[in-house]
Amino acid sequence: MKYCSTCGQPVEQRIPEGDNRHRYVCISCETIHYQNPRIVAGTVPVWEGRILLCRRAIEPRYGYWTLPAGFMENAETTIEAAARETREEALAEVDIQGLYSIIDVPHINQVHMFYRATLKDGLFGAGEESLESKLFEPGDIPWDEISFPTVRKTLELFLADMKSESYNVHVTDIRHPMAKKA
Repeated sequence: MKYCSTCGQPVEQRIPEGDNRHRYVCISCETIHYQNPRIVAGTVPVWEGRILLCRRAIEPRYGYWTLPAGFMENAETTIEAAARETREEALAEVDIQGLYSIIDVPHINQVHMFYRATLKDGLFGAGEESLESKLFEPGDIPWDEISFPTVRKTLELFLADMKSESYNVHVTDIRHPMAKKA
């Protein structure tokens, strides 16, 4: 950040009085600009025991397989965001069954939330951000072509839960190997 969105003057990084973290602070109007993690919401959509994945048509990770997910928009809930992303990326309508995983990714300031879901009618396709969508048997998931660590982790947890037929909410994190641990 270089300029204040309130008055347009330059900002500097400093720890405001009463705070304990560096923030962007306007040198003119003293507005403190807080920056917080972004939420990615998505689903683990299932139809007759198979998991729906989308092949990405955008960067990052163009051509790799992912669960339908994306950044949450203002004025929507995480469930609405997950269903919207599934509709946009896989042209699929889903019934959300519950929160499945929350994965903190602190080194990129994101939180990824995935919901268990069932396709309403078995229909799906490829939205603008997908090259294709496909239902995969658990043993046929293309592990070497999975887009992101959060998707891999969620799929690994989901397959283990499928075997035990017991679905829990999983809370974990993925840290960059070079990141400092808190």
